[in-house]
Amino acid sequence: MSGGRILVVDGDPQTRAVLRTTLTGQGYELDDARSGAEALETLRNRSFDLILVDSGLPDMSGVQACCRFREHSDVAIIVVAVADADSDKVAALDAGASDYITKPVKSAEFLARIRAVLRRIGAAHAPSGRLTLGDIGVDFDTRHVSANGRQAHLTPREFDLLQYFVANSNKVLTHRELLQHAWGPDYGNEVDLLRVVINQLRRKLEPDAARPSYLLTEPRVGYRLIVPQTDRLPRPISGSPSRR
Repeated sequence: MSGGRILVVDGDPQTRAVLRTTLTGQGYELDDARSGAEALETLRNRSFDLILVDSGLPDMSGVQACCRFREHSDVAIIVVAVADADSDKVAALDAGASDYITKPVKSAEFLARIRAVLRRIGAAHAPSGRLTLGDIGVDFDTRHVSANGRQAHLTPREFDLLQYFVANSNKVLTHRELLQHAWGPDYGNEVDLLRVVINQLRRKLEPDAARPSYLLTEPRVGYRLIVPQTDRLPRPISGSPSRR
């Protein structure tokens, strides 16, 4: 399974380059932004599991960035700062940060903190309960799927992809993201492999697999699961906040 998608927000090109090398080497998919405004524009078009944001951006502070990010998403945020004042930590956490890391930080600890945050938000965001989507019914607690009045037998990988689509409903998921999620970080270009599994899902779930109503193709980019607002989404796990 992919480590996750991370957005690095830092005004220093050298820092962005170092983080790209470090994080992609650990199996994460990475985007970066030079400012808070650029990060906000990126967030409007793509979904992320985690944002790493420098406390001193060219156009806003880390706290201000957290507040702005929270207006658009409840993605996990780690603020990376030079200052170690308790007041700064409290302000960042109150603004919606999931963690606060002070520079300089050793690589092993930095990666461990990232993994810890992703584990927490992963558990909170896993779909549970029941999804009703037209004639499709999915019970994520029992892994029972029905479609068009009959039980649909999904393979573990098909069910894993379906969960991921539901967790990111109505958003475009790229071929690379889906491949790395379902098959691991060494995958990313095997689009034909992904296409086979998507076609299997459509045959099992869609009323007409040749003209899908829910699992749509985004040409040359990836796929999107359409969940109308009138349909019911699964509840988050009891006691845990939803991440998006």
